[in-house]
Amino acid sequence: MLSVWEAVLLGLLQGITEFLPVSSSGHLVIAQLLLGIDQPMLTFDIAVHVGTLAAVIAAFWDDVKSLLKKPLSKTMLLLIIGTVPAVLAALLLGDYIDFLFSSLLVVAIALFCTGLFLRFSDRFHGTGNVKNMSYLSALVIGLFQAIAIIPGLSRSGVTIFASLNRGLMRKDAARFSFLLSIPVIFGAVCKQLLDLRHTESFGLSGTYLLGAVVAACFGYAAIRVFLKLLNQKSLRYFGYYCWALAILILLLFILN
Repeated sequence: MLSVWEAVLLGLLQGITEFLPVSSSGHLVIAQLLLGIDQPMLTFDIAVHVGTLAAVIAAFWDDVKSLLKKPLSKTMLLLIIGTVPAVLAALLLGDYIDFLFSSLLVVAIALFCTGLFLRFSDRFHGTGNVKNMSYLSALVIGLFQAIAIIPGLSRSGVTIFASLNRGLMRKDAARFSFLLSIPVIFGAVCKQLLDLRHTESFGLSGTYLLGAVVAACFGYAAIRVFLKLLNQKSLRYFGYYCWALAILILLLFILN
């Protein structure tokens, strides 16, 4: 069982790094290693994912409400197309995900690649919006989201890079990326619930609920802060941070 402070720390990390382009998986790998956590945490993972799901829905509630009212709108079709590659990747590569998470070297290399994506993102100056976005662009962005199944590759970082590359303005690139995260996070929660039946009994302790609340609050704050920073063309600074984190993980890999 996680202690209260461990749940708060991991919930904070999940909330912030899920939406900032710095890879939540990379941070959680380091945190669990430094904290010496080697116990199954599937129930806690479900709790914090529900927290981050609540955060993104709250941050984009107007968009979510509009999509629910018009389920056959073009934006909804774009999101469905963009989600398909991630679903296929999860189904085809599911057996290899645990192995990838256990490799510090994989995480370090993926973080370095995330840094490259972010470093070059500021070079794009798109003027398009989601309404005039093509279905091909949605598929390309979805393919980038699918490769983010690799721990260390930031989902928000690579999808925003792809969105900017396809000509979207920065505001719409972030909007589409975050909306695209909703079905992915929801799908991850559903899969974890199914996996839970074969691994451990389900029970939400107060500690886990605290982690979920912390993840929701800090996730919402991270989205708001990131949307402001994105307009200032500051993605490259997140890239530098990813490179520094990659070096730290490589040092841990060498020392282990």
